[in-house]
Amino acid sequence: MALNSFFTRNPTNRRDRSRSPSGQDPATRLALLDQFEDSGIAWLWATDAAGMLSYISASAADQLGKASEEVIGKPLSTLFLPDRAEDEDKAERPLAFQLRAKNSIFELPVRLAVDDREVWWAISARPQNDANGEFLGYRGSAKDITAIRETQRDASRMAQYDALTGLANRHRMTKRLTATLTAYKAAKRTCALMMLDLDRFKQVNDTLGHPAGDELLKQVSQRLERIIGSRGEIGRLGGDEFQVMLPDIDDRGRLGEIATSVIQMISQPYSLDGSRAIIGTSVGIAIAPYDGIETDELVSSADLALYSAKGGGRGQYRFFSSELKDGARLRRQIEEDLRDAIQTDQLEIHYQPIVRTSDHRATGMEALVRWNHPERGFISPSEFVPVAEETNLVNALGEWVLRRACEEAAQWPDSLTVAVNVSAIQFSATDLPKIVRSTLDRTGLHPSRLVLEITESVFLGDPQGTRAMLKALKKVGVRLALDDFGTGYSSLGYLSSAPLDKIKIDRSFVAGATESDTNNAEIIAAIVGLARALNMETVAEGVEAMDELKLISGLGASHIQGWIFSKAMPQSELLARLQEGGLKFVPSGPPKHRTDRRSTYRKVGVIHEDHRYEVVMRNLSKTGAGIEGLIDVPLGTQLVLDLGDGQLAVCKVVRSAGFTQGLEFEDSLISDGADGLCTRHRISPYALAAAGMPLAALPPGYYNPPQRDDGLRRKPAFLQADLSRSRAA
Repeated sequence: MALNSFFTRNPTNRRDRSRSPSGQDPATRLALLDQFEDSGIAWLWATDAAGMLSYISASAADQLGKASEEVIGKPLSTLFLPDRAEDEDKAERPLAFQLRAKNSIFELPVRLAVDDREVWWAISARPQNDANGEFLGYRGSAKDITAIRETQRDASRMAQYDALTGLANRHRMTKRLTATLTAYKAAKRTCALMMLDLDRFKQVNDTLGHPAGDELLKQVSQRLERIIGSRGEIGRLGGDEFQVMLPDIDDRGRLGEIATSVIQMISQPYSLDGSRAIIGTSVGIAIAPYDGIETDELVSSADLALYSAKGGGRGQYRFFSSELKDGARLRRQIEEDLRDAIQTDQLEIHYQPIVRTSDHRATGMEALVRWNHPERGFISPSEFVPVAEETNLVNALGEWVLRRACEEAAQWPDSLTVAVNVSAIQFSATDLPKIVRSTLDRTGLHPSRLVLEITESVFLGDPQGTRAMLKALKKVGVRLALDDFGTGYSSLGYLSSAPLDKIKIDRSFVAGATESDTNNAEIIAAIVGLARALNMETVAEGVEAMDELKLISGLGASHIQGWIFSKAMPQSELLARLQEGGLKFVPSGPPKHRTDRRSTYRKVGVIHEDHRYEVVMRNLSKTGAGIEGLIDVPLGTQLVLDLGDGQLAVCKVVRSAGFTQGLEFEDSLISDGADGLCTRHRISPYALAAAGMPLAALPPGYYNPPQRDDGLRRKPAFLQADLSRSRAA
């Protein structure tokens, strides 16, 4: 279509073109306009009062894949796809609204309705009116902004996504989580949040280099995407920290299964440019609205759960509970007090004998650190050692233990060795051989009497560096033992090349080895045979019962360590024991191994109809519990056991005698990720809000039964026993 049609079809623009107002030739002017259109810099278009196209540049029609004549007379809006806001922060009024309102349009982005590619225009136009003010249509221009839009989209993506992994970044995850929680509050929906970071990632980064670390993060993100799929959104917050948002999931059993899958998948070996690396992960889980209503609150809860998972030994998951807030404060206090304890010699070493299987004579002692806090009493190593590992205290603690153990071992008979645990963090320090040599020189202990116990994790990331360190320690003259064998990342490769003297069989294989439904005995036999072939000694840990002693002895383990011979004892008690009884230890323990029972004595609530009773829970399993405190409860009585923090377990009485009852749960409990159990579901804060309470995360404590609509209360059905006297007795 000729350009002059653009003017002739718009009567308000007609004028005598024989002579330009500027005195220029109209033909030249039209030729320039034609050239301008053909150049693709911009195009011209016009519509009539009904919104039908009356003019469009031929080159613009080409982008539509049509001739100008095919689109003339069609609605302008049919050239473009329906409006959709790609960025809610930059949403503009759609084209259809602008046209209906007869507004001026300035560089409005629109997407062309073409199938084979993505093309964007920016269109501008002014409404045209006659002398009477009647609307005649639009006259406007358009230009291709596809390249500009792609650049803007890339910039926008860079602002919201992690450049290395392609996952959402911290900014986007925070924005998405905030928007989700806001919408879900109104809809009374739930949303779970997982926080995880990688165990031993720094070791891989330091030993194999940052490019290998980057490749590892990419592979981790790919594995996470395979596990999570369309169930949620994954983000990398920075470093080795990841976050997973899982809408509409509050079943803690299902979340535990997802967390377990994540831990197992992340822990599989990685191939990094010809090197092999193995890492792990810990997971913390919080659920809205139970553990937080707002973004900051939920993230903080998930962080506390993650910290608890790492403190529990890593490679684990934890659900948030109100107790973790107190635990976080306690850990901070432990860190401060531990620093002082190392400097002021509050710590002490207890020693557990390592006994030769053939004659029950002690050949060595394992040094186990103990802390008798002046205010809190004895603090378990499971509490303060993880704190030391997560701070800069682990090296100072390790050096203190090494020095004290060598000083005290120097007072023993020369035939006894002392075994000292070396953490992976200590092992990675290049000056470890120097520290060991200096300690031996200062204490006068012969190097052959010191056994350094290391775990399999030291072989991860940098096998060459590990072998070099082991050779350097052997050069000092000490002996080396591999602790907790079989519980980590066992590899015959490093066993065949590492200069080890001893393998310690973890207690998890010893416990239950005498039971018929496990393969533990076969595993122990295989480890003993492997060690014998490599000319190494074996120590079976955690032997407590006589049947275990008989089995382990028959399987050929060269040494035994456990309560069957002796618990760990302080130096003074050990010296007295050696003075009186020499090196011979007589086994003493129950005749048979007994499976651990989850016993617990704590107060809980029992709800029956509209009454609440206080009872003592004696034991707890996945399927039931034992309680005492109610008198003569009939069999089959339906109760609700209140375990605290919104956990209500529907159950019935299946055993009843006097003031003790056995309960069977309607729905089994599930693992809480630690050494405990929890309910799949909890009281919903939305339900509490409907009953008149403010909408907030679940408060700690217990819950009263709902009141009857008529305000009346039935008489209690059962008498409650006073157990305080019998318990005190």
